[in-house]
Amino acid sequence: MLCATALLSSCHIYKSYERPEDIRTDAIYRDTISINDTLVSDTANMGNLPWREVFRDAQLQALIEEGLTHNTDLQKAMLQVKQAQAALLSSKLAYLPSLILAPQGTISSFDHKKATQTYQLPVTSSWEIDIFGKLLNSKRGAKAALLQSEAYEQAVRSQIIANIANCYYTLLMLDQQLAISEETYQNWKESVNTMKEMKKAGMTNEAAVVQSEANCYMVAANIPDIQRSIRETENALSLLLGQAPQHITRGSLDSQVIPEELAAGVPIQLLSNRPDVKSAEMALASAYYATNKARSAFYPQITLSGSAGWTNDAGTAILNPGKFIAAAIGSLTQPLFNKGAIIANYKISKAQQEQAKLDFQQAILNAGSEVSNALFMYQTSSQKEVQRKGQVDALKKSVEYTQDLMKIGSSTYLEVLTAQKSLLSAQLTQVQDTFERMQSVISLYQALGGGRNNE
Repeated sequence: MLCATALLSSCHIYKSYERPEDIRTDAIYRDTISINDTLVSDTANMGNLPWREVFRDAQLQALIEEGLTHNTDLQKAMLQVKQAQAALLSSKLAYLPSLILAPQGTISSFDHKKATQTYQLPVTSSWEIDIFGKLLNSKRGAKAALLQSEAYEQAVRSQIIANIANCYYTLLMLDQQLAISEETYQNWKESVNTMKEMKKAGMTNEAAVVQSEANCYMVAANIPDIQRSIRETENALSLLLGQAPQHITRGSLDSQVIPEELAAGVPIQLLSNRPDVKSAEMALASAYYATNKARSAFYPQITLSGSAGWTNDAGTAILNPGKFIAAAIGSLTQPLFNKGAIIANYKISKAQQEQAKLDFQQAILNAGSEVSNALFMYQTSSQKEVQRKGQVDALKKSVEYTQDLMKIGSSTYLEVLTAQKSLLSAQLTQVQDTFERMQSVISLYQALGGGRNNE
């Protein structure tokens, strides 16, 4: 009967984890052009590129290297991997018998008679025979937990690379916005002087002079805000590097080279590259083995134990020298009534497995959404860059034309000020557009599982 029960349960207890058939993995992110179609045909995956090929700035590469070496979050993730490795080793060693050396000795005397010395030098052993998969599922669960911790480490690594790159490009954006603002301030100071000379010549009035001065002060007031943002971004980047707040040596926004063609790759590749998706699946596998382990608790536990050693205390006789003694015991423990604890534990494990399955599916959907957003962000930011350049070029000509017309009395100071404000706004927005394009590259690279530690 026992054997028959074991055979019937083997299909569950001994079965390895397989991805559930109802998990949706296809058509998980949208095409950037078609409204209805999904992206399913790309073969090249940007996530497979080494991060040095995506982020080509030498100074940025040095910062990423420093962050991967000293970042405390990544170091903690590495320690979690070591803990999981130790747990896996422990689960493997559980198959081996345990050995315990427990020597003991006593000295006793009765009614002031000569003391009697007794001793025991036993070695005891215990070995659990894993017929119903308790140890097997513990080992498999520990392996899944190790893979999950490794995926978490990779997720932290990818996040660090993305955050460092994002902070670096933010600094480049702020640097250029600061340069534009300072140049605009100097140009507008000259405009104020021009207005004053024109007033002396009777070509304009005091209102025009005061208005031009107000605009000049407005630009000057914005400069400290940009400088503060630069300082805060440098401090944030220093924190990512595991360093005290410091100045960050960097290049310029105009010198950056980023990949022109961004391919998402076949959706199934996302499952093997994305660390959070892999982590979610390993959490599901771990829950699956936990359920199997809980199921195995319904069946007997067979243990072989024994002891061997020397003793001079054999019953009532005191023997000197001691004699060798050995014993072997086989035991079978079958749970009969445990206040419903075994059933409750199984139901809890089963529910946790279903929850992990939902988390896995949601991780896939989240990944698809992030890829879709990053792809479309890159496409739209590229389009905006072209249009914004045309706007800035036109506004530069507008400022020149209105200034020339005002000198001959064919334009007013208000038209000049309006053109100058529009140009400044467009220039700052143009820098922001360039930054957004770089952000889209970072987002897509991270969304596709880029930055793996084998690169």
